[in-house]
Amino acid sequence: MNLDNHPCFNKKSCKDFGRVHLPVAPACNIQCNFCNRKFDCVNESRPGVTSSILSPDQAMAYLADVVAAKPNTSVVGIAGPGDPFANGDKTMETLTKVRAAYPEMLLCVATNGLNIHPYLDDLKAVNTTHVSITINTVDPAIGANIYSWVRNGKRSVGPLEGAKILLERQLAAVKGLKERNIMVKVNSILLPGINDHHMVKVAEKMGEMGVDIFNIMPYFPTKGSNFENMSEPPNDQVKELRKAAQVFVPQMTHCKRCRADAVGLLDDPLNQKLMDRLTYHATTPIPFPMAPKYCHEDPVADSCGTVPEPRPYVALATREGALINQHLGEAAELHIYDLNGETPGFVETRALPAPGAGNDRWLELGRTIKDCHTILVSGVGETPKKILLNMGFTIHEINGMIDLVLMALKKGESLNHLITRKQSACGGECRGTGTGCM
Repeated sequence: MNLDNHPCFNKKSCKDFGRVHLPVAPACNIQCNFCNRKFDCVNESRPGVTSSILSPDQAMAYLADVVAAKPNTSVVGIAGPGDPFANGDKTMETLTKVRAAYPEMLLCVATNGLNIHPYLDDLKAVNTTHVSITINTVDPAIGANIYSWVRNGKRSVGPLEGAKILLERQLAAVKGLKERNIMVKVNSILLPGINDHHMVKVAEKMGEMGVDIFNIMPYFPTKGSNFENMSEPPNDQVKELRKAAQVFVPQMTHCKRCRADAVGLLDDPLNQKLMDRLTYHATTPIPFPMAPKYCHEDPVADSCGTVPEPRPYVALATREGALINQHLGEAAELHIYDLNGETPGFVETRALPAPGAGNDRWLELGRTIKDCHTILVSGVGETPKKILLNMGFTIHEINGMIDLVLMALKKGESLNHLITRKQSACGGECRGTGTGCM
């Protein structure tokens, strides 16, 4: 892994190394007056646009196609089309799976910064190397002219209050990322008559905070946005502002306003074959993902540089064989099901490794069920959860009838209504340390 091979952060690498954006984050938590998110316009090249939306598993299947077609891909990024942390679970699941399957890849996310803070440690845990944050102002009064609303928790607030909340969290995000030694790029959309007089102030503040590179992005008229009649700023103004901002922080001058499904070198035209593969994976249900590509250094490796066989099965924890109702830490066995028939079919039961081995217990479990793609349990400790996610498993903490849950999973239906409510009836604490239920 070479941090210099990110084509956006290092202009010298943009002719040799490419990137791919995986569009797994459709929802957004703010409404910018310059933005209009359309998912189906392949003729536009700007942030917020993608031809398709992928699930994390579909994204992994598509990524395999990209790596095969573009072996100089050095960066896997998530840049929307909404905000990665308005879709935090999907974003982190995707990044975790990419890191397990492609340990040499740089990982990058592009965000507005509103809701990244709860995920900072998770980003560091999967070795996310680069983050871009769009900060258009360091003055909430100016921000009130840029944002229509900002979602604060479950409540949407108006322009001025929203701009204050957003700025506070953006600055905290930059600080938190730099404390974790994650490289930070700040994008600022240059909006004539709104923040053009303020742009150098933004650069000065970012320089004080140790931002690695600053990107003044001239506004491009976006049909359907509140600013659709605003003119694009002239090139001379952009050059002058970059020259002034250079005093405080290094400047990016080669930005291509990438789409949320961008792929290849920065200067590459839209690759129709890969766009077709993106659409294919977005419209094709994946009954099981491919197992991750492990290497010798990984304790569950099969062989370096090889991709194991597909995973056709689902593993679940049940007390009596009818319900998914058992915590992984207290299960003695898992029931294995095959989803590839007309209806889900029972295969066999498999014993879990004995408690008391710590992390090795969960690594051994991964080997025991390496032909499974999903684990269904009523609960799971944080330690086994992280280990098994890193091994490529999808984990659902749910309660429900086995037949109904498996059929919903087979059809790709949401399982959100079955999510387990946290309980502490036993009076113990489920630590997930591999020693059994405490």
